[in-house]
Amino acid sequence: MPEPSESLEDLLAQADGAAAPRRGDLLRGIVIERGPRGLVIDLGLKRDGVAPPADLARLPNGETSLKVGDAVAVMVVDPEDDEGNLVVSVSQARESGDWLEAQRLMEQDAVLEAAPSGFNRGGLIVPFGRLRGFAPASHLTDLPRGLDEDARTASLEKMVGHKMPFKVIEVDPQRQRLVLSERKAIRQWRQEQKSRVITSLREGDVRKGVVTSLREFGAFVDIGGADGLIHISEMAWHRVEDPGQVLRVGQEVEAIVVRLDHQAHRIGLSLKRMQPNPWKAAEGSLHVGDLLSAEVVRQSPAGPVIRLENGLEGPLRGTEVGLPLDEGCRLTVCVRTFDPEREHLEVEIPAAAEGLAVVS
Repeated sequence: MPEPSESLEDLLAQADGAAAPRRGDLLRGIVIERGPRGLVIDLGLKRDGVAPPADLARLPNGETSLKVGDAVAVMVVDPEDDEGNLVVSVSQARESGDWLEAQRLMEQDAVLEAAPSGFNRGGLIVPFGRLRGFAPASHLTDLPRGLDEDARTASLEKMVGHKMPFKVIEVDPQRQRLVLSERKAIRQWRQEQKSRVITSLREGDVRKGVVTSLREFGAFVDIGGADGLIHISEMAWHRVEDPGQVLRVGQEVEAIVVRLDHQAHRIGLSLKRMQPNPWKAAEGSLHVGDLLSAEVVRQSPAGPVIRLENGLEGPLRGTEVGLPLDEGCRLTVCVRTFDPEREHLEVEIPAAAEGLAVVS
């Protein structure tokens, strides 16, 4: 893991040569007095710095035993207060290490885990070392939009104390702003998980999964942290008009991997190839001129489409006979063309249509 571009020591070294201290500067010095005013620190400047008792009270128990002669890092809080003091903070200087760590995580686009310690109407309060980060409600995945105040409060309260993934999206020590996003962390985790899954897959692998969503062009299936797409053309050997006719959200399925795009992180799945190919099965047993029973399954701009009993579908040609050809109608047809390699079938009304055409 690469080191942060600047360490706390680097920042302190740069600040040592500053001509006049500014709010937020990091300085080093030696404790020369400890008393009612707090700590008085020699910073090598024209004026000594003063860290008030309230600042020292913010330090954890194990860090409050500073004494005369100790070296200490401080952050400038006020270059000159009403009494002319240079007010500094030991606690905020200690926090600066956490600011640097937050900056490093943001630069590395890393995901961290943390349990929120509280909430307000705007989002979650998340501890980060000595700092308090904030995750706005708009960056929380499990907080639905449009909730009333009571429901929103109840939802936020349920998240407190539970570990969640976050990404650092804003670091501003001067304004004391540390902003986190669970939504971006989840998105990145899913992308990384998908990369891991794709790396482990091979075309021809069979995977179990759960249907997560339906679209007009197909269905997305979670196969263990990565979504694969079953295109509508891969749902069945017959034509599917609506994916909802074949699948439902939440349904467990078993599908075969038919395409992998490592660059675009796309996984193509197929349901129909889990079943025998009816076109191959019909090869050798179906011939031009055969008379077969069929059912009208839909109407197309070119005319009716029929399905044979073996599952093959094709257009019905030569419908000028004027027979009733509504969907669901069964009739006898004659095979006009059959090409199993191209998965193409055409049928027609038999020449001797009387007594043969409409079966039921």
